[in-house]
Amino acid sequence: MSTETLFRPFTLNGLTLPNRIAMAPMTRSFSPGGTPGSNVAEYYRKRAAGGVGLIITEGTAVERTGAANDPNVPHFFGDALQGWGEVVKAVHGEQGLIAPQLWHVGALPNRRNPKQETAESPSGVYMPGKTNGQAMTDADVADAIAAFARAAGDAKRLGFDAVELHGAHGYLIDQFFWDATNQRGGTWGGPTLPERSRFAAEMLRAVRAEVGADFPVIIRLSQWKQQDFGYRLAPSPDELLAWLAPLADAGADAFHCSQRRFWEPEFPDIDGADGLNFAGWAKKLTGKATISVGSVGLTGEFVAGMGGEASQPASLDGLIARMERDEFDLVAVGRALIVDPDWVLKVQAGQFDTLTDYTAAALGTLV
Repeated sequence: MSTETLFRPFTLNGLTLPNRIAMAPMTRSFSPGGTPGSNVAEYYRKRAAGGVGLIITEGTAVERTGAANDPNVPHFFGDALQGWGEVVKAVHGEQGLIAPQLWHVGALPNRRNPKQETAESPSGVYMPGKTNGQAMTDADVADAIAAFARAAGDAKRLGFDAVELHGAHGYLIDQFFWDATNQRGGTWGGPTLPERSRFAAEMLRAVRAEVGADFPVIIRLSQWKQQDFGYRLAPSPDELLAWLAPLADAGADAFHCSQRRFWEPEFPDIDGADGLNFAGWAKKLTGKATISVGSVGLTGEFVAGMGGEASQPASLDGLIARMERDEFDLVAVGRALIVDPDWVLKVQAGQFDTLTDYTAAALGTLV
């Protein structure tokens, strides 16, 4: 199929992207002590030069104890901000657009980092029956919200073009969403998903107040968690709307809808095996812009890929067909861009025979 539909411009809250391809946020752990250096700036510069419409950075830790569980993950506060300023300059020098992903891992431990700082989370639980760190007090919750808002404000002051909050994959924001990890009562808990979503909604309101009305704010969400691949927060369209509508009202301009495989229908019992995916349903129900992601352009799915499984370039026909139907607005590409900064330009030129295989060895360097 023609790739022309991938290269239509798109405008998100006043920000015009040259095409529909985003770079997915992917943890690279090349920022010792939390500070990104010139190698990180060059890594993102290459993707801007390679034609990516919107670069979303790897997850960056906000200024809270335990926000990162890896000492080489970049921070988004203090001395690290100078490094991020250099990243912005490098990307803008190639006429690229870039958004930081703001992150807090919550109670989720990192087996490769036994010296993790004290963890914090809604209830001190990171999966059913597994505890780590402390339950947050109401004051801790308020401070975490303020840390995300402060980081968003810093992003705008540094010249970033948008900001994304990491609300997926079993990390802090998602730990508030999930009843297995949020066992609180009161303001920040409760038996229903809309009640447990108040933390994210309040964070979005605080971020919006910090960056103003005309700065794009994205939130990344997933049904699945790395603690439970099969879990679904919202098993029906009504429940999905009850989850997403308050987040849209609170200030989200776009939902970045993470699936392990973008082609899988969200509610096949309603619209069949070729039905709308997560991003498609989110757009249909809320009217907000959506980004789809999950094993784009490669044969293997990304969870296995990050665990070491190799993948080869795959057809984009199914993706393009969904985009031609305007099922979702943007698509995020992950591992294919780890191994090849020119992936977008090659796709645009139809040079599919020059695309690069993905192997786990690629995680060991910044290409």
